[in-house]
Amino acid sequence: MPHRLPPPPPEEGRLFRSMFAAYPDALLLVDAQGLIVRANPAAATLLGYDLAELVGLPVDALVPDSIRPRHAAYRGAYGMSPKPRPMGTQLELTARRKDGSEVMVEIALSPLQDDGLPYVVAAIRGIAGYPRVQQALQQARYSEYIAKLARLAVDTRDPQALLSQVPRIAAEGMQAEMAVVWLLEPNRLEFRLAAGVGLDGDEVEGRRQPNRPDTPAGFVVAEGKPVLVSNYARETRFKVPPDYLQRGLVSGLAVPLSDRGSIVGTLAVRSREARRFGDDELRFLDSLSSLLATSLQRAQTEEQLSHAQRMESVGQLTGGIAHDFNNLLTVIQGNLQVLEFEPQVADEPRLQQMLGAATRAAKRGAELTGKLLAFSRRQRLVPTRVEPPLLLRSLADMLHRTLDERVQIVVDAEACPGCRADPGQLESALLNIAINARDAMPEGGTLSFACRPCRRVPTELAAELGEAAGAEDGFVEISVSDTGHGMSEAVRDRAFEPFFTTKEAGRGTGLGLSTVYGFAKQSNGAVVIDSAPGAGTRVTLYLPRFDAPGRAEARLQAPAVLVPGLRVMVVEDDPEVLAVCRSFLLALKCEVAAHSSAEAALAALERAEPVDLLLSDVILGAGMRGTELARRASALRPALAVLLMSGYSSEAMVGDSSAGLPWELLRKPYSREELSKAMVRAITAAPATAASSPPG
Repeated sequence: MPHRLPPPPPEEGRLFRSMFAAYPDALLLVDAQGLIVRANPAAATLLGYDLAELVGLPVDALVPDSIRPRHAAYRGAYGMSPKPRPMGTQLELTARRKDGSEVMVEIALSPLQDDGLPYVVAAIRGIAGYPRVQQALQQARYSEYIAKLARLAVDTRDPQALLSQVPRIAAEGMQAEMAVVWLLEPNRLEFRLAAGVGLDGDEVEGRRQPNRPDTPAGFVVAEGKPVLVSNYARETRFKVPPDYLQRGLVSGLAVPLSDRGSIVGTLAVRSREARRFGDDELRFLDSLSSLLATSLQRAQTEEQLSHAQRMESVGQLTGGIAHDFNNLLTVIQGNLQVLEFEPQVADEPRLQQMLGAATRAAKRGAELTGKLLAFSRRQRLVPTRVEPPLLLRSLADMLHRTLDERVQIVVDAEACPGCRADPGQLESALLNIAINARDAMPEGGTLSFACRPCRRVPTELAAELGEAAGAEDGFVEISVSDTGHGMSEAVRDRAFEPFFTTKEAGRGTGLGLSTVYGFAKQSNGAVVIDSAPGAGTRVTLYLPRFDAPGRAEARLQAPAVLVPGLRVMVVEDDPEVLAVCRSFLLALKCEVAAHSSAEAALAALERAEPVDLLLSDVILGAGMRGTELARRASALRPALAVLLMSGYSSEAMVGDSSAGLPWELLRKPYSREELSKAMVRAITAAPATAASSPPG
């Protein structure tokens, strides 16, 4: 039976008009001039016009101002070669509504020229409600907030200003009710609420809480990865603070803050909506935490560099002061010693008493400059192998006999490799720390010594120690702890500065910890302080492990006295110091030839003047240094004994290895006996002990 076609519907034109009006997408019928001829109600709703207002309106009026010139060109090109552009392959565009706002749309064009009609049908669909569009908009918003924080990180050098902005940016960007930054304290035992928005109840900036895995922040640190909470009411991995539920908080997201591989805090957001956070929020929060951690690390590095530069400047200043002061003390002490043996004074008890007081004061001045030299790293060290367990037990035995009985001393030094350090200076450094610890426990307490191998130094020392910080098992850790009152952050930051002290007048010079700092730096190590009010103090030295014997060799046994008639060439640019030195040498029955410059002394040596010992200051005004004079003199006369003098000794190390100078070094100020002993050692250490007469 043949298939019969249905009869044509009545009023076909009415049917198509009804379909046009009822179509759910916006439809515009546009003529060749770009004017809207017909529009449906969906178009009026989408574009914010009355239906009658759209008829006769140029279609360009619906294009945002920013792309209108380009749209006119596109429309002209399309008019030259019109073709259907189906839904799904068209470009995503933005339409301009009557009120000036914009809406994201998709547009499909259908030309009617093939049917003899000079029109194009534009089908427009609003896509702002599409899930993928909402996600794209959300990601774009997150990217905008990240860029905002990045600009702030570049512009500001104040880490606290950045800290205060991160929670606000996180809360605004994620439309969450609350955001907080918790930072671990240096002791890693507790958190400090560094910044937050939407805080309420017990959570206030500055509050501290324990670092335990059963707390929200502690759990993040223990896990070492982001933690998502879909519903606090059903959370079992950690204890949820009751005020979270009282405030109606339902879901949360937290990520760790990491600094060079070590977690230093957490960044968390909380919401009153269930399952509020997903992958996009996690990536956003993780990006914020990375930016914050990088900025905090940069600020810390800049502060460490600034602190190191300040300490280096102070070190140079104190070293120079000590050098000049030691020259003055040499003159004072030397003349006092000369006066002591004068017949008019020797028989006068009152004058002897006065000389004794002056001499003791000069010695205390020399001790003070010694501490300045230790801080400025201008003392001469003789590094060798030190066994920390033996040293700590010996020091503890000594302190047991001298400290208050209420101070309990504990030593934890079972197995520890040797370190490379000057044993005397290391013991002095530990003693300085122990004395400070004792003073911090006026009512008694526990003083603990410990040592252990250090697999890796703390991350905050990486910049200070340079390449050495990256070496595994490269350091030994020696610590001194107390249970005293501890230090505030402000005091801790200045603890290594010379002359800074919190003790009352007359109880401290402020040079104890500064000498420890100088010793550690000069020993190619570092020192850190971990302290908080009421939590005691721990000072930790990081010293290089001993890997090979030092080049400094044990000195030969020297004879007790000098041979009379020793020919000594003295080179000293300070006339008063030279006069003291000359008096000492004459009292030691030496023949003295004095010069005020290295150039004059070298010329005398080249003239073949007989000399047994060259005695020279290291710093000789603007001319040749004493070290260079010693090198040239030794090359000219290999058997010549050399003794150098210095108000401080880093200058003598220029051009020489850190293991020590090839010549004996006498530190100013010195007594006649110290000069005599140093001369004996210099003569004994010379390549040949015979007098260095002129060649030929």
